[in-house]
Amino acid sequence: MNFYREAAQIVDKLENKKGSIKSLISTIDEHRRRRTAALVIESLKYRPALLKVIETSGLLKTEKKYITSPNLAVVLVHDLLLSKGIEASDGVLKQAILRHKTRLQAEWTLLKVKKGTRSNEELAQPEDSRARFIPRYVRINTNLWTVEGALKILATQNFELREWDSRQSLVGKEFCRDQHIQDLLIFPHSQSFKDNEFYNAGKLILQDKASCFPAAVLNPPKNGAVIDATSAPGNKTSHLSALMQNTGKIYAFERDQRRFKTLQSMVAKAGCKNVEPIHADFLSVNPREERFKIVTHILLDPSCSGSGIVNRLDYLTEAEEANEGANMERLKKLSSFQLAMIKHAMKFPGLCKLVYSTCSIHPEENEHVVQQAIQSPECRSGEFKLASPSQVLPAWHRRGLTDQLGNEAESLVRCSPGEDGTNGFFVSCFVKQGSIYDVSGPNKAALKMTASGNASAGHPGIVGGDRKRKAHHDDAVMGNASYLGQEASLVQPRSPKTNSVSNKPDGVLRPKKKHRTKKKRNMNCELKSEISEFDQLGEEAIWAGIE
Repeated sequence: MNFYREAAQIVDKLENKKGSIKSLISTIDEHRRRRTAALVIESLKYRPALLKVIETSGLLKTEKKYITSPNLAVVLVHDLLLSKGIEASDGVLKQAILRHKTRLQAEWTLLKVKKGTRSNEELAQPEDSRARFIPRYVRINTNLWTVEGALKILATQNFELREWDSRQSLVGKEFCRDQHIQDLLIFPHSQSFKDNEFYNAGKLILQDKASCFPAAVLNPPKNGAVIDATSAPGNKTSHLSALMQNTGKIYAFERDQRRFKTLQSMVAKAGCKNVEPIHADFLSVNPREERFKIVTHILLDPSCSGSGIVNRLDYLTEAEEANEGANMERLKKLSSFQLAMIKHAMKFPGLCKLVYSTCSIHPEENEHVVQQAIQSPECRSGEFKLASPSQVLPAWHRRGLTDQLGNEAESLVRCSPGEDGTNGFFVSCFVKQGSIYDVSGPNKAALKMTASGNASAGHPGIVGGDRKRKAHHDDAVMGNASYLGQEASLVQPRSPKTNSVSNKPDGVLRPKKKHRTKKKRNMNCELKSEISEFDQLGEEAIWAGIE
């Protein structure tokens, strides 16, 4: 009976919002996980109906000595009424349920009559209607495979490639290539890859289209130096690695021990040779540490409300909406943390390009955070600005909210669940003024000279040879010049010339304490406390193909 008690405990924790379905199930021993997951998910689907039957039958009142919680009754009654029976030897729990078998069956039948339903399935909770509009997205991992090779193999598995047509849904084994992300394939939402040998080998990665946007917008150059500030579970990290053709260096941070192990497993499976996983909190990192001085690109996808995620299991645990004041307080805490992450990223001396993204639809976490970042001292001293719309997925139709950020909203990207065939998402991009990425700056002629390699003086990534800025950059920027203006096409950049990146094997960062004031330490501790409950979102995203 421990199996049922364990399942009931998970449902109890879900009811008390102590984790997500996937994160809690992931704590179960691997040998029991699939069976427990099936019982938990199926019990949750029918939980409202099962609770009604349990109440009208009087089960809890009669058997309170043995059935100690409503959720224990739910998982047991589920198997009695909706499965092959209670899978346990005769014991006090099983006998307590069986004593009420006839009454429970009668109450279930009566409930179906009252609801006007004929099948058990009609008593299950309805799914989020938006989920069926999101197809199955599969990214070809070009670290281990080629697009051409993948298409040939898929054809041998009876998959049929067809031209993209937004007016016609994919059916059966049809699939097509995405119009915005070059290595992304689209399948019917019901298509499963759980047992596909190429998915299990890391050659195919399940990743929502919107989740591919941040790496595509950052689009770091070959042999570059990049930081992925919040990396786990690793899908975006592996995407960055593929865009860089597995060259250069990606410093991938994750502070949670369990999620760090997931990150390590993911990048190993995806064959990412240029990724160095680092078990540390990005906010604790000293931006002027020697090995990070060459970093020119940072991807920042921090914890958020996850309000844009249309997970096929979300509807099972949705409770009544909290009051507006509580929701706003939660968003306030999250946005404070998100802004702190952006401001910290802007302190890295070699930074030329920063992408900030969330899987939230709330302007408080998106446009509002970007606006505060623009007005921050870190942004002004670092001379950052929003990238030109031409650099941020120009072919994508949905942009930022103009009523929140005015004309600058055109530089932002939004995805709307139920309308765009993706989960809800937000992407913004900051570039250093005067760098080769500032394509909308006043020095276009000089920028073109820099891009063609004809700059006569100064640092190759900076217009005008400003010696002060030169000290804040590294030769890794040189390779980016040949890439100027090509970002909109999402074609991988041409091979640049760059110095190699030093690789320190130590997997754990130990920042120097002298760089952190008491005030900053207190702030970091407070922020960690505030966001701890949101860290589970990433685990759920692994299963949903979002992260």
